[in-house]
Amino acid sequence: MSKTNRRPIVVVTDCDHSSLELERKVLNEINPEFVVAHCTTEEEVIEAARDADGIINQYAPITRRVIKLLKRCKVIARYGIGVDNIDVEAATEYGIIVANLPGYCVDEVSTHAVALILACARKITLFDNLVKQKIWDFALARPVLRTQGRILGLFGLGEIGRTVAEKTSKFGFKIIAYDPYTTKVNTGIELVGFPQLLSDSDFISIHAPLTRKTRHIFGENELRAMKKSAYLINTARGSIIDEKTLYKALEEKWIAGAALDVMEKEPPDWKNPLLELNNLIITPHVSFYSEESFAYLKTKTAEAVLSVLKGGLPGAMVNPQVIKK
Repeated sequence: MSKTNRRPIVVVTDCDHSSLELERKVLNEINPEFVVAHCTTEEEVIEAARDADGIINQYAPITRRVIKLLKRCKVIARYGIGVDNIDVEAATEYGIIVANLPGYCVDEVSTHAVALILACARKITLFDNLVKQKIWDFALARPVLRTQGRILGLFGLGEIGRTVAEKTSKFGFKIIAYDPYTTKVNTGIELVGFPQLLSDSDFISIHAPLTRKTRHIFGENELRAMKKSAYLINTARGSIIDEKTLYKALEEKWIAGAALDVMEKEPPDWKNPLLELNNLIITPHVSFYSEESFAYLKTKTAEAVLSVLKGGLPGAMVNPQVIKK
């Protein structure tokens, strides 16, 4: 706490959780003024968090404009791994620590990605839909091919990507990966260029952050470069794929299918034509979730704010260079 008698202010800009009791319990140590907002715009964030000492954030935009108007903020802690809704450069410039949880749901996301890969390989949802229509005929889903010897391409080889590789290797996949920031890989993974990843893979699973470089990186040229028998799986960020082009690719059979846990707009527009395709599997951005990961997420995010407001550092920092400030 500060040397004055003023209580620190911690603002939760937005949160779709049913309870914030875990966060309150952690932060009670510094007896903060705990403010829960429901921000969706810059203006709402500014209004709610202008005087905050610490911010907990989920989806609300923490832009340069917002950051310039934060009077006392020392830390912005985001529920999750990605920080694409936070202007990290601006936060660093203004001496604000940005904290995240890079490893909190590795098991959950990797397992979900594997589940989607296998659902595509075995056409599980298609068979399920056929049976529910009282159609008992596996031939309608041909061809179904064995996983043994198929090539799984990983777009991004961080901790989640490596865990996907480890889990899928048990099913006999040959693993290739593209990651321009990685030079060393585990045995059994071959690093390749992006064009080769597109041309050789039977399944491509995306495990990269959303950045200026990765936004819509899977567009028309990339989807046309994939095998017609290939599947695209995304448990990372929706905007890495150009959805309008993906619809065209699936409708016109440039690729065999796709499976998404994330979309460009969440929840989606329910008139989005992607939702009508039978060669697409969609789950509601749930890959991060288990009861265990959820409790860890909430507790550790609050602990990051607590640590900074007590004069320390969070467990993980997106912008360690801010320490110099």
